[in-house]
Amino acid sequence: MPRFAANISFLFTEIDFLDRFAAAAEAGFSAVEWHFPYGFDTHDLAQRLADNGLRAALFNLPPGDWDGGERGIACLPGRVAEFEDGVGRAIDYAKALGCRRINCLAGLTPAGADIVALRETFVSNLRHAAARTAEAEITLLIEPINTVDMPGFYLNYSKQALSIIDEVGATNLKLQYDVYHMHIMEGDMASTIEAKLARIGHIQIADVPGRHEPGTGEIDYPSLFDQLDRLGYGGWIGCEYKPATTTAEGLGWAEPYLVKG
Repeated sequence: MPRFAANISFLFTEIDFLDRFAAAAEAGFSAVEWHFPYGFDTHDLAQRLADNGLRAALFNLPPGDWDGGERGIACLPGRVAEFEDGVGRAIDYAKALGCRRINCLAGLTPAGADIVALRETFVSNLRHAAARTAEAEITLLIEPINTVDMPGFYLNYSKQALSIIDEVGATNLKLQYDVYHMHIMEGDMASTIEAKLARIGHIQIADVPGRHEPGTGEIDYPSLFDQLDRLGYGGWIGCEYKPATTTAEGLGWAEPYLVKG
């Protein structure tokens, strides 16, 4: 049966962030993921996980100036030292929280940038990050993101991401496959997942259009979940969607999979 992690950067936003851990557990989730832990003390986050019997499934490397519009710095020449510092910080948080997966946001392509230099920087940074996360027994991920929601993002297709993973050559570097983004960018998700499942380290979901919960759009999620079961996918599936109303009202799709009480 698929294992779902509540993305508490998207879900339960009706309440304060630290209270979302309890809300996720009460709804029947056994794991949570979120964008960035760095604004909170590791002890506070670890306590919320422990108090609610939750596991930390995923978070991202430091993204640069997120509030200023940056969406990662991994591909940006001139930001290497900052990136390496962020890797160390992320590993410290992952160890404290028992999190075994960290996503590396590639970043936005600067206007007029040297595309060759961007790829070389991205590959070099990923080699550094993969080596350090491997020492900590952590899987490093990279995620293609669609060009509608995030114009200018460097990484947009699963084939592009896998090519970079091949060039990096690290066994702990995997693809984070977001069904929402890849449905928009390339379609044919069932075939891609079946062909590349061994290289997928994490899956995220939302429906299209609207990025709302499964069942509100055009993606056949019951069939996709059945396929993942048939293929033996044992990783987490992150629920990174925007509830159409409230989180609780939109969880009907998940009732067969969540365990309450």
